[in-house]
Amino acid sequence: MDLSSFRLLFLFSLLVTHLSFSHVLADSHFEGFDAEEDDPVEDDILHHHSIPSPPVTQSDSQPLSDLETKSHPDPNPVPTSDSPSQSDLQKPSTTSFDYWDEDEFEGLPIEQPPPEPPKVTETATPDDPESETTSKPQNATVPKKSFTVEIACGSFLIVFIVNYFTGKRENENLALAWAAKFATKGSIFEKNFSLLGVGEGEDSPLLLKEGQTVFKFYASGRRYCQGLLATMELKSRHDLISRLFNLVVPCKDEITFEVYMNDEAMDQVVFAVAKKKAAKGMQKEVRDLQRFAGLMPTPSGRKWVVDELSVISESKEVAGDLITETVLEQVFGDKAFEKYGKNFISMHFSDQHPGLLRKMLLFKFALPDANHMADITRLVALVPYYIDLIGRYKLSSQARSKTEAARVKAAQEAYKELQNARQEALQRKKAEKKKMLEEAEAKLSAEAARKREAKDRARQMKKAMPRMKMTRAH
Repeated sequence: MDLSSFRLLFLFSLLVTHLSFSHVLADSHFEGFDAEEDDPVEDDILHHHSIPSPPVTQSDSQPLSDLETKSHPDPNPVPTSDSPSQSDLQKPSTTSFDYWDEDEFEGLPIEQPPPEPPKVTETATPDDPESETTSKPQNATVPKKSFTVEIACGSFLIVFIVNYFTGKRENENLALAWAAKFATKGSIFEKNFSLLGVGEGEDSPLLLKEGQTVFKFYASGRRYCQGLLATMELKSRHDLISRLFNLVVPCKDEITFEVYMNDEAMDQVVFAVAKKKAAKGMQKEVRDLQRFAGLMPTPSGRKWVVDELSVISESKEVAGDLITETVLEQVFGDKAFEKYGKNFISMHFSDQHPGLLRKMLLFKFALPDANHMADITRLVALVPYYIDLIGRYKLSSQARSKTEAARVKAAQEAYKELQNARQEALQRKKAEKKKMLEEAEAKLSAEAARKREAKDRARQMKKAMPRMKMTRAH
């Protein structure tokens, strides 16, 4: 080919190239087609979207399933559809907020980091039985519930109830044993009294129960006295606490006989016999013994009570007449008291006894158990013996004059004491009344007080004026 033809071919190729380039530029102005000049912008946008989002932060804690696989790996793992794949976890987020303009995008939510799950130690898992057995003693031990207090309270309640009924029965048996010995047919009281018990019929009960520890017996129908009342005060056997206390501080079952003498049957007598310690207390505390009587020394030349006993009497004559040979032989002598007097406590005779019935004989004895009730037979026999002795006893003229003088003096002292008590009561009443008036005056206003003073002044002036008597002229 020659040179001219080569030049024509080159020009033709240039013309074709120029026409094709102009056609491409024209097509870039149509919608939906990208021009070649837009390639840099598209590259920038793609470059902007290709920026990876911030990496997902993972806590140190691992899911429960991962821990299980670590502690006990499964030789044949089975993939689950619920667990996310590793490619999904590494996939970058499609939206990044690092280049957002806060002024332009206002009100958009701020992405918060997910809350961390509770950390689970790798040494123990809930599904691992070995870890549970090892972790329970270390962390917390479940205490076993103790029923010691409940058992103790229940046992005490059972013992208390059983003791209540057994103690109640013991006291009743003791009282019935005494009544069977001394108040039934052919006994001491049946021979000396015509009426026994609390009722008038033959079927009336002999004993009156006033409590779990108090039993009473009444007898009447005998000369020199109006009647007799026996009161048994027993231990509180039904009370468990009292029973335990009695083991530490022992006490005795006691019976007291009160004999109400007729006024004309008993002379002026104040007399008592008791154990030495009890006698000193009686002289200080009992009013009639304190006022009229004193401790009697042991007389010389005659038999007397044992050294364990003391005699309190208004005069030597009364003491000598009431401590008879029979009483010494039966109870108060040296040999008899050692055998029969161990349950004796005291006896007290007085015509100045405080109360409505002033002339009274008092006997106080200790009760033995139900099987040995015969041990106090001689002590109980003292009751009818002294009823007859006091009923027949009369003082000599010399002793009577002394006793009457003492009683007159005592009556005067009692009258003075009564007058002083009345005066103190009146003074107390006047003081209270005066105090009330002063309080009332303090509450009055000044004007009311002024009016009251004016009225009092006018009343005083009216009283001071001479009285004139008007008479009619004839």
